[in-house]
Amino acid sequence: MSSTFSDSLARPWTKVDDAFAVEGEEYRNPEGANRRTLRFEVGGKGYFLKLHWGVGWREILKNLLNLRLPVIGAANEWRAIQRLQQLGVETMRLAAYGQEGFNPAARRSFVVTRELENSISLEDYCADWSRQPPPCNEKRRLIERVAAMTRTLHQNGVNHRDLYICHFLLMLPWDGAEETLHLHLIDLHRVQQRHRVPHRWKVKDVGSLYFSAMEIGLTRRDLWRFLQVYHGQPLRKIFEQQADFLRAVEKRAMALKDKGIPDE
Repeated sequence: MSSTFSDSLARPWTKVDDAFAVEGEEYRNPEGANRRTLRFEVGGKGYFLKLHWGVGWREILKNLLNLRLPVIGAANEWRAIQRLQQLGVETMRLAAYGQEGFNPAARRSFVVTRELENSISLEDYCADWSRQPPPCNEKRRLIERVAAMTRTLHQNGVNHRDLYICHFLLMLPWDGAEETLHLHLIDLHRVQQRHRVPHRWKVKDVGSLYFSAMEIGLTRRDLWRFLQVYHGQPLRKIFEQQADFLRAVEKRAMALKDKGIPDE
């Protein structure tokens, strides 16, 4: 077994079986997804354990035929967390990782991350904005931070594939100031890394963000602010040079609104 541990997780795991034997609160167990997430505690600290087991050659071939790289284990999330940390994008804190097996269709693996205590998803934090708008500076800082994080990912060859506001966790308490704003991006198991993010995957990330924020009362000015930070250009240039991108993002968001979030 290949594995790595941090000093915060003192568990004598010597094989993947040890990780699969952990008992805890089941947090997520998507049907047919070949992965399971548990929450457990060690020394009074909370951890999340994500278990992966073989997806089978059929699933691998189906993804390849659809021009998608299959996610075959925890290694993808492990590498993604490390990459985001290198880029200065706040994310989960790694505690342990391990895998065993050479056959990618049958490989078992796991990743453990520290629980992000005192946090709330942006989906929940912004749920009442349409009825009770937040202070303007607070909303502006959150929009700019999400845009800057997305821009950093895309400029460095990383796309998320599930970039919805529910996957941004805001650390509480927050007084609304820039200096105390900590926003963590989670759920990285489908992240892709390349030298350069293709146009279609940028569209999917930004379109997914737009879709997930449609009902929280954002104004046109709020959307423009996001675009200015994301593109690093004045609006006039964005509308002149990014027209195709903007139309594609709108189309993506509308498709999600009409059909629901697809399992891509």
